[in-house]
Amino acid sequence: MPSVRRMILGHVMSGLCTKMNRTKKLQGDLLETPMKRCLSTFDITLLGVGHMVGAGIYVLTGTVARDTAGPGVVLSFLLAGIASLLAALCYAEFGARIPKAGSAYVYTYISVGEFWAFVIGWNIILEHMIGAASVARAWSGYVDSLAGGSISNYSRRIMHGYTMAEPLGSVPDVLAAALCLFYAMLLTLGVKSSATVNSLLTLVNLGVMGLVIGLGFAYAKLSNWSCEHGGFLPYGFTGVLAGAATCFYAYVGFDSIATSGEEARDPAYSIPRATLFSMTIVTVGYVLVGAALTLVIPYWKINPTAALPEAFSSIGIPWAKYVISIGALCGMTTTLFGSLFSLPRIMYAMANDGLLFGFLGHINNRTQVPVLNLAISGFLSALIALLFDLQHLVEFMSIGTFLAYTIVSASVIILRYRPEKVTPSPSNAGTPSSLTSPPTEGADSNSDCNSVTSAESELLDLSEGTGKLKSRYIWLANFLGSCKPGDVVTGSVMIYTAGCISLCFLFILISQTYFAPALWDYFVLANVILLLIGSLFVIIAHQQSPPTGKFRVPMVPVIPALSILFNIGLMFHLSLLTWLRFLVWMVVGMLIYFLYGIHYSKEAASPNSYSILMATSEAGRGAKWGATLRVNQKSDKVPILNEEDFVH
Repeated sequence: MPSVRRMILGHVMSGLCTKMNRTKKLQGDLLETPMKRCLSTFDITLLGVGHMVGAGIYVLTGTVARDTAGPGVVLSFLLAGIASLLAALCYAEFGARIPKAGSAYVYTYISVGEFWAFVIGWNIILEHMIGAASVARAWSGYVDSLAGGSISNYSRRIMHGYTMAEPLGSVPDVLAAALCLFYAMLLTLGVKSSATVNSLLTLVNLGVMGLVIGLGFAYAKLSNWSCEHGGFLPYGFTGVLAGAATCFYAYVGFDSIATSGEEARDPAYSIPRATLFSMTIVTVGYVLVGAALTLVIPYWKINPTAALPEAFSSIGIPWAKYVISIGALCGMTTTLFGSLFSLPRIMYAMANDGLLFGFLGHINNRTQVPVLNLAISGFLSALIALLFDLQHLVEFMSIGTFLAYTIVSASVIILRYRPEKVTPSPSNAGTPSSLTSPPTEGADSNSDCNSVTSAESELLDLSEGTGKLKSRYIWLANFLGSCKPGDVVTGSVMIYTAGCISLCFLFILISQTYFAPALWDYFVLANVILLLIGSLFVIIAHQQSPPTGKFRVPMVPVIPALSILFNIGLMFHLSLLTWLRFLVWMVVGMLIYFLYGIHYSKEAASPNSYSILMATSEAGRGAKWGATLRVNQKSDKVPILNEEDFVH
């Protein structure tokens, strides 16, 4: 009886793992979409720039400079920009290859599997929802600063002196909530009209940024970076790293470029170029603005609520305060636009795959945008903006972003070394005859894999040699054994990621002042580094897929591997409370996935599911089926396949 229970449990777990690891199959014309393809490279570039240059430059710069990194905020933005650029290159390759809404969610679904795709999609929803709320909160703070604090004072009078406890804000922010609702309604007018408004506001914002940089260096005082004012790194390099983890928030908007894949006229051309152009513009802008701010006034005198206007007002340029405030409001408006643009589209992509509730997959016939999703997005973002404090929102958002970037970078490596297959047409896939044919007389009867050879023969390998060892590294086969092409690389990526986690943990442990590292700690550290190098060497020893003519990340696997390392390292600099809040969000997501998504996933009812299932079935069942085929062949009988042969 216990053995029967173990068999049943093993069967259930095997079926569950199969469902969680199933990948999305793309068929037909990838450019076909119910959305309107009307965005040019210029539109998409300004969409990315507008999404990134907002609260990050006008609010985050002052907060990080005063409380975390000092003038070292310049290095914080540079490190965060480099880490983001590495991830952006990976997004650009996927965006050119898979022009679908959903961004990292779709990329993960195709390469890694359904469970991790849901995790990424769920976290992108969190990223954009909190991104919209935090920007609305910053926008409200700027307006309140221009009004001399009259808005916040009025809110306090209404509250009769009562304040909310952390992580909630001290008083509700009604203006921020109203702003989220207003822009959600504006986006329902259609993507082209919304993109035009975004482009105009972004150009105004870039002009104000240029003014800030010019005035900053004209009135710069190098003494503000001298030792008498605390030096360039008053919080040390640890402060720079902690600042980079927070500054990463300023770059999250570039994934809105990938999200626009279904609305770009020529996604294979536009998305890679828009990604690179926007990342370059924003990184240079952030570094120069951070330098200008800390050169104009000492870092400890910075007003975190309205850093740039107050800084220039304090040195006798009062008119700059109002010009910069106009740019700030334009910039934060475009960032809010970017978040509210991306959020309903990721919800649409997940609902369209069956992982979220079906009513979220509806597209309005007239405007060709997901109107219902926009209404839900606007309401939830408004509720968060009404109640929560800006600083806690920024930290909470960063975890999901780091996780998404890490998995997208890993997915680039996995797909680059995985042979591409073309599955049978749906018309043939659903019949038993398309699944199998008796093996030939000359087949090797001693091979356990003969049972699935006929099914695999239905799959056309488009990239022969991809995922196999290069000829000069064939000696590694003695250590790696015989695996399917691509499997060794996938395992190496998993080992590399685990090694990055161990390496970052050891660095944090050794760098603590209260912990005296011993010789053993350095020995373990050296072995972890060797493990990382070894994993990369094994990956490099395999053959990549041939060029397709579309944009590809250069220097694979090095650049995606560095992206994984940077993102994991920055995750370790987030607070424990942030991790606990993230855990609560993930628990809610897991309930939705295991109670709804895993059962209603459209991949479960894919027309190719039978052929793929038989080609990847368990070894035991495959051997049994193969033996049946051989016996029937000898007796000249046609094999009869029962229903249970097709169902896990």
